[in-house]
Amino acid sequence: MADTVFEKVPARDRRRFPGISSRAYEHPADRSALVALRKLSGFDTVFKALSGLLPERSLRLLYLSDSVRVGETQFAHLHAMLRDACYILDLEKVPQMYVQQDPRPNAMCIGLDEPVIVVTTGLVELLDEEEMRAVVGHEVGHALSGHAVYRTILLFLTNLAVKVSWIPLGNVAVTAIVTGLREWFRKSELSADRAGLLVGQDVRASMRGLMKLAGGNHLHEMNVDAFLAQAEEYEAGGDLRDSVLKILNMLPRTHPFTTVRAAELKKWSESRDFQRIMDGHYPRREEDKDTSVTDSFRQSATHYADSVRTSSDPLMRLVSDIAGGAGDLAGSLRDKFAGAGRDGKGSADGGSAQQD
Repeated sequence: MADTVFEKVPARDRRRFPGISSRAYEHPADRSALVALRKLSGFDTVFKALSGLLPERSLRLLYLSDSVRVGETQFAHLHAMLRDACYILDLEKVPQMYVQQDPRPNAMCIGLDEPVIVVTTGLVELLDEEEMRAVVGHEVGHALSGHAVYRTILLFLTNLAVKVSWIPLGNVAVTAIVTGLREWFRKSELSADRAGLLVGQDVRASMRGLMKLAGGNHLHEMNVDAFLAQAEEYEAGGDLRDSVLKILNMLPRTHPFTTVRAAELKKWSESRDFQRIMDGHYPRREEDKDTSVTDSFRQSATHYADSVRTSSDPLMRLVSDIAGGAGDLAGSLRDKFAGAGRDGKGSADGGSAQQD
């Protein structure tokens, strides 16, 4: 049966990644945001409670009754893409996939015990085959990373926040957790975009898909390079007030801005890390149990430090300048006292300084 399915997949060769760990493509900000989320006060209590209460069976029945389940006889081309994506990322159990009638282009991976992928008719009609392949790979990446559980809780709590908003202080805790979940989910989208590229292995198709999400099905009117130039202008433009407005604009969103996603993905596609994965050198799932939490923190810290240092955003430049100035000051003081010590005056000067 599998051979019959894969005959429908285009003959273009794509590399496969046996045993690949999600650590290979996860964005450092994704991992650090998830760690921060788990440390949020009340999150563990809410998570444990909702894990047993969320109506997962109800969700499955809803999609089964009011959507079209993808298979060999329904949306066969999507079924082939799904099987192909799971084959490339070596996800043994293929998730169920549904097409839902909705003119808004969207896709999601939800579920607690088993992930379910849902794509809207608006998305299916918007994207061409290679663009859609990247999206399917994106959702399979969510499944492989275990993102579906947190996404499901985010959906539930978003609805709950509206229902309990009339309770004094009842909305505060829920809103805090929803805000934390949204911050993590925005970062997880960057990871899933990378998974989509590993599946589609066509960076231009990934770029086109993101561009269409921003500007609709008018590809002849758009240009990928110009779209990426927008991302550079967005990051570098304006002053400190614009930096604050960027943060405020982002807070209610579950997804990063499409220009930012495109720029991040392009940067990763040109990185040594991506090339090593394509050459077959990547972390394996069998090694996950031996992964050091300290190493993950270190990678995240290094990523943020590099982001601040290289960012064109006015606020990030200010942070970098302040940090650099503090570093220079600390270095000057260290050199001064080290020099005093070498001259043999360190103890006496130090003692008199303490007395002053």
